Amino acid sequence: MTPDDITPLFTRTDGSFLCARWGRPIVPVIFGVEAQTLGVLKGAIEAVVAMAGHKMAETDPELGANLMMFFFRDWAELRDLTDLGRMVPGIADLIPRLEAEGAHHYRHFRFDEAGAIKACFVFVRMSPALANLSAETIALTQAVQMILSWSDAAFASASPLALLDGAAVVRPEIANVIRAAYDPVLPASSRDPSHGLRLFARIGSG
Repeated sequence: MTPDDITPLFTRTDGSFLCARWGRPIVPVIFGVEAQTLGVLKGAIEAVVAMAGHKMAETDPELGANLMMFFFRDWAELRDLTDLGRMVPGIADLIPRLEAEGAHHYRHFRFDEAGAIKACFVFVRMSPALANLSAETIALTQAVQMILSWSDAAFASASPLALLDGAAVVRPEIANVIRAAYDPVLPASSRDPSHGLRLFARIGSG
């Protein structure tokens, strides 16, 4: 990948740039799935976290769990979740827009004082289109998209995954970007588009 390929991955449709990684161990909790699928999801998260060279933990001292994933069939179901507005400010006003757009997923990040990710809330509507995908594909896609503050358009035209012998895997170029972003030489967060050049340099030297 060139810098011109990397920078758009973190450049939002409004023109702003943000590349942030997690600044603390990830502690997931997942709602709305069966026990078998729960294991697949946690396995995918563990695999992507390990690929990044980051860590997981049993509990977050400040938040308890800092990665919350919700799976449901209709956005309206979120209206019944108590305290959701406290965790994700403005979600009640956002639900009608997500319904109108027919959105499949939504992610909300919280950041610490250094700009690193400290929490992520993932909402996945299991539409008929998603229901046709394997649990492994859905799990790995969501794990990749929570590990960094990707652009809202980063994977609009191309999935971060590929098939290898029939199994879903993270595309090598995306895996390289993730590893580069977690290089301790780089800052945990940057809003400067030139950060794409620094990621490119780390990939080249890796």
